[in-house]
Amino acid sequence: MKYEGVCIAVKDVERSKRFYQELFELEVFQDYGINVSFGGLSLQQEFDWLIGIPKESVAERSHNMELYFEEDNFDDFLVKLEGRDDINYIGDGVKEAGWGQRSIRFYDLDGHIIEVGENMKMVVKRFLDSGMSMEETSKRMDVSIADLETLLRS
Repeated sequence: MKYEGVCIAVKDVERSKRFYQELFELEVFQDYGINVSFGGLSLQQEFDWLIGIPKESVAERSHNMELYFEEDNFDDFLVKLEGRDDINYIGDGVKEAGWGQRSIRFYDLDGHIIEVGENMKMVVKRFLDSGMSMEETSKRMDVSIADLETLLRS
């Protein structure tokens, strides 16, 4: 068995397709009109019909899962978000986790939670570039030096 990805219910597949293409630069792998696959993430309009459930039971903002992306150029991504009027943020914007990774959460056009986090390799580089040693970075991130070295090689 092989895991293939996630399929999310959307109201307007064309509008959602543009959202994911513009914001995340995803390329369409397959486009069947009401179903669009980016390979790993699929959008399905008329989700109720597909799986045979009542339309009114397709929840908006279920708050029980999120789509997670990592970004090498986190600051550039934040600039990309600034000019959009279709972004509904969750919380107060960028948060920094205890291990130093910055992330931001918001809803897509259909109320699905999206988290974009700074690539962990970039977190390590940011700390090292700021003058921290590998030992200080290891302590700050609460991971072994061997794990940091693995991240830097990836």
